[in-house]
Formats: sequence, structure tokens, C-alpha cells
Amino acid sequence: QAQLVESGGGLVQPGGSLRLSCATSGFLFRVTAMGWYRQAPGKQRDLVAAIASSGRTNYADSVEGRFTISRDNAKNTVYLQMNSLRPDDTAVYYCNTALSSPKLTWSQGTQVTVAS
Repeated sequence: QAQLVESGGGLVQPGGSLRLSCATSGFLFRVTAMGWYRQAPGKQRDLVAAIASSGRTNYADSVEGRFTISRDNAKNTVYLQMNSLRPDDTAVYYCNTALSSPKLTWSQGTQVTVAS
């Protein structure tokens, strides 16, 4: 059934970049709003970026101007391009549905660590 598989995380220096991918299956991706979420140790999981089926995007204030969410409907995949990374971006990053779409079961996420 519905599956989400995040990839692309890693260790980067402050100011560096990473591109995350979320491969999906088992649901109508083309008509579903998608988002990227993150959770740092001891903190709640928060939405950082969302993209509607129309392509319209919105971002958390903390990442706007630095992160770009995109989607490839032919591949059922959503991406998060992260630039100008800061140490407080360190977190496990997850993808899931967003906006008014009901949430799917959370996957394992991908670790992003920003450190010198």
C-alpha cells in the first residue's frame, strides 16, 4: 500500500547544500499535496515545506529562501533542495502528505547533519 522512502541525507558543513528525495508508491501522488517535515532531538516534528498538486509551494519562515521543494509526477517523487544549510537545520527529515491531505504512515526519514 502507501509507501514513502526518503534518501539523500548526510553530513555537510554550514553553508553547504543537500538534495533530498522521497520516492512514493501506493497512492494517487499526482493529486496529493506533499511536504517535507523535520524533527530534531527533543523537539516536535514540524512542516518545513509543502507543494500542492498544482505546484504551488509554501515554506516555514526558518527555511524560506534557502530550501526549494519540487515534485516529479512521472516518478511519484518529491524533492527538497537545501542550500545555505545551518547547524540548526540538523534533524531527521521526513516526507508525507501535506496541506489538507490526510497523513500516511511515517517512514524512517533521512538524517541531515550540518556541522563543522
